[in-house]
Amino acid sequence: MPPPASAAQPAVVVQPAPAPATVPTATPEITEPVLPATVTDETGTAVTVDSIERIIPLDGDVAEVVFALGLGPNVVATDLSATYPPEADALPEIGYQRALSAEAVAAFAPTVLLATDLAGPPEALDDMRRLGFPLVVVPNDATSTGAGRKIRAVAAALGVPRRGESLAQGLDDAIAAAAVAPGAVEAPLRVIALYVRGTAAQLVLGASSSTRWLIEAAGGIDVSASMSITDPAPISAEAILAAAPEVVLVPEAGLVSVDGIDGLLKIGGIGETPAGRNRRVLVYDDQLLLGNGPRTAEMLARLRDDLQQFATTPQGAARE
Repeated sequence: MPPPASAAQPAVVVQPAPAPATVPTATPEITEPVLPATVTDETGTAVTVDSIERIIPLDGDVAEVVFALGLGPNVVATDLSATYPPEADALPEIGYQRALSAEAVAAFAPTVLLATDLAGPPEALDDMRRLGFPLVVVPNDATSTGAGRKIRAVAAALGVPRRGESLAQGLDDAIAAAAVAPGAVEAPLRVIALYVRGTAAQLVLGASSSTRWLIEAAGGIDVSASMSITDPAPISAEAILAAAPEVVLVPEAGLVSVDGIDGLLKIGGIGETPAGRNRRVLVYDDQLLLGNGPRTAEMLARLRDDLQQFATTPQGAARE
């Protein structure tokens, strides 16, 4: 957990409760899996999967989907971004999704690889294909329907489409139920979503991140839109001060990397914004916030409730 706010200042960091110990799961169908399964992936490539005995997801939220589909026991390794569920986090790791090695993957003799567009470098993916491993690239849309599309694609590749449809439809319905109706919030709060990793990466997240649609569906205003940010962009003190966010949204590991709230508020003018002056920072687990996976409806509901809490309590309220 990130360090608490200084006792000399009003503590307004909302610390959401830990994620539940289990992931949502689909109801297994006795006729599934059905293999071989042939799918056309996001690259337009037809891929045939003959076996799901040794699955390697090359992305944390894809690993979460595989476990939610009831196929966790078939996963033999994950990448570093797979932190949930705990069973996935405990598995051997093959590196980070953006810096993969075909040799590290091949050591686990996978029967199927599952990736998103974040996986790379491209030459490593080409090497995996040349080694004969079925590699399926699944959609990774930063939209309210993106999680459902991802689940359906993973399920189709693994020969369990009915499980996938059951899980995805339930998630789609839960997201719709958790979303705030357009115009329902009289004075929506202005929110900025940041991705920080110490001094190595200090970025504002925009439309290409799931934070954009989450903020808007939770009844807030994503100021990255007024800053004309689509892909993650370096933090500009002048632009942030002009956007005047009232709330900062940040993944938990990023907050830890800058030594907590006080360190965050020293970055690029953030401390001089309304959010910084009131120490209004919302912190969530990285995979929960950024993954757009099976727990997305939970993430949306928590963000909605936390923004409402800030809107009704001028000084904010700490919650562990």
